[in-house]
Amino acid sequence: METNEKLTETLNGLIEINNDRVNGYEKAIEETKDLDMDLRAIFSSMASDSRKYASELAAIVSQSGGTPADGTTNSGKVYRVWMDIKTMFSGHNRQSLLELCEFGEDAAQKAYKEALESDAEISAETRQVITGQQSKLKTSHDVIKKYRDLHKAVNA
Repeated sequence: METNEKLTETLNGLIEINNDRVNGYEKAIEETKDLDMDLRAIFSSMASDSRKYASELAAIVSQSGGTPADGTTNSGKVYRVWMDIKTMFSGHNRQSLLELCEFGEDAAQKAYKEALESDAEISAETRQVITGQQSKLKTSHDVIKKYRDLHKAVNA
């Protein structure tokens, strides 16, 4: 089977953004205080979801004859360093952690939007997988935003 290089590149970009998301939420779990068990559960679930999404995308890449990515994006590495610095100066508070997570969710939404708008030849089945994941990631984004907004309102 001939490898569609643009499709492989597009899907590998989504695999990497999901790997970024896993790493970001694992870092967020480390940063949560023992009293933030609600956030730990949410972050753990979101990391698990991204592992699943990356696995689904990797299977498609493999089936099309490509080699699935196993790393993270360069921007994700920069994001994690920035998260380390920001949490160091912000005192590991819940509000800043939620804002950082929302930043990551925005990046995931952008990556999925760009993938769907790319000129790669994406089959209907693959497009359905991507749009399904994008929809679930939008729900995750909205959950993080809701928690951020509620926390801000309670502490205003």
